[in-house]
Amino acid sequence: MLRNDRLAQLIEQNNLSNPKLGKMVGLSASMIGKLVRGETHHTSHIYSIAHALRTNPDYLMGTSDNPAASGIDEVETVQVPQIDLRFSMGGGADTDLPVQAETMSFSRSWIRQFTAASTNELFFARGAGDSMYPTIGDGDVLLIDRSQNTPTMGDQIWAITQYGLGMIKRLRPTAEGYKILSDNPNVPPDTAADGSMHIIGRVIAVVRRV
Repeated sequence: MLRNDRLAQLIEQNNLSNPKLGKMVGLSASMIGKLVRGETHHTSHIYSIAHALRTNPDYLMGTSDNPAASGIDEVETVQVPQIDLRFSMGGGADTDLPVQAETMSFSRSWIRQFTAASTNELFFARGAGDSMYPTIGDGDVLLIDRSQNTPTMGDQIWAITQYGLGMIKRLRPTAEGYKILSDNPNVPPDTAADGSMHIIGRVIAVVRRV
């Protein structure tokens, strides 16, 4: 649990604002505001926040009264670019990927729970719509591994394009191609058997903000 009084004090001491800190750690200004006001005390970005504020996670959580940043560099973070699947993932070739809009900080050790791929093969996107609800909600952050582009197991979740439209779906291999499935029972399944679908990468994690 993050101590909001210490967070507010350190933001002031570092001459930062909520929007600026949010940009540094990959959170919205409104989410930083909730943490500062104590409306929520939980965030998966605590290591990134501690690094940005030149302190350590234990001090932010109140388990230590030492604000020194000693040991913070032992927790390596990596920057992962954002790709907008909703509008710009058509074409199917790497050269067609759009220029990144922003980056988000992730702990390398956290990423290693899901993939051993180079971070150059990773990007994040934001879920849009409710076709994958309740597994993925509108606005959820999705970590996607481009090194995985061939389904070896059925019903895993993938980032794909079909007819130039980017989407997040489950894929089930069939004799004819793939069955494209949504988790929302109100969305009917589709099929891809004519080369219209391109697999961009596998969704390896869903990061949900609280």
